Amino acid sequence: MNTLYWLVKREIWEHKGGFIRAPLIGGAIFLVLNLMTLIAGEVVSGQNFRFGGNSIRELGKMLDQRQLSMVGMGLDTAMLFSTAIISVVMGFVVFFYCLGALYDDRRDRSLLFWKSLPISDTQTVLSKVLAATIVAPAVAFVTGVVAGLITLLMYATVLSMHGLGVWQLLTLAHPFRVVANLLASIPMYFLWALPTVGWLLVCSAWAKSKPFLWAVAIPVVTGVLIWWVQLMGLMPSGNFYWSQFLPRLLGSVWPGSWFAAAHHASNNVSLGIGLEGIDNPDNPMVQFLSLGNLYATLGTATAWIGMLCGAALIAGAIWIRRWRDDT
Repeated sequence: MNTLYWLVKREIWEHKGGFIRAPLIGGAIFLVLNLMTLIAGEVVSGQNFRFGGNSIRELGKMLDQRQLSMVGMGLDTAMLFSTAIISVVMGFVVFFYCLGALYDDRRDRSLLFWKSLPISDTQTVLSKVLAATIVAPAVAFVTGVVAGLITLLMYATVLSMHGLGVWQLLTLAHPFRVVANLLASIPMYFLWALPTVGWLLVCSAWAKSKPFLWAVAIPVVTGVLIWWVQLMGLMPSGNFYWSQFLPRLLGSVWPGSWFAAAHHASNNVSLGIGLEGIDNPDNPMVQFLSLGNLYATLGTATAWIGMLCGAALIAGAIWIRRWRDDT
């Protein structure tokens, strides 16, 4: 375990730009854009925001408890949006990190040095898996939480300048619940991302050059062939490959992709965005703020098949690394 710990730290040291700087830059850009939007709104409106002829102060007095709950939900959404932006960046970082994780060692011949050390291929590959599925989302989510809290304070401060109490706004939001669910989603990300991480590591360990093309071209060309065979009537038509298999294979490193899979597997969950209120269980914000809904995906066959396939692919990457030492 101590060796694995230091191997993970090595991955962080060698990929600070992707694991640390990218989320920080993404969060900073998000905050700057929000600040610019608020300043532009103040300048354009002349500090006289009105909705339906009512000022924000008058509107705040007219809202009932249900409508105030919707305001709190909007503030929660603002917090989550910062994490969503950073998570998209993190998805690209993890995708390309896994593609080069084993290929780069062979390309620069540093593989020979690492194989001369008392470090097994299993430890090396697992350290890269942990860096991609635990370290990367942890840094991204923590950065998103900080950016979200700052965003919440920015919006609350501006609205308080127009007559709504800042503390009233903060009590309407659910920052601690949002933070708790973001942190609780890290184990879910680890389990859900395994098939994509495993597939990318296999391509990284196997490809002699251009692992990106192999990782993307093989499943896409396979999908085209399946479509052609279905078009010829040689097999039953269906959209399973393009709608479920391919997104699962290549897109599982983007956080939140499990919600789409859970929705596809269970038609009784609605992801349509509406103004039904905080008491509506079909509201997407209520779904996210529920740990039960977050981990309900683990009750689907898609999740367990993906985890088993991901574990098999990671084992395959370890096996390939044992003999693949050329470029």
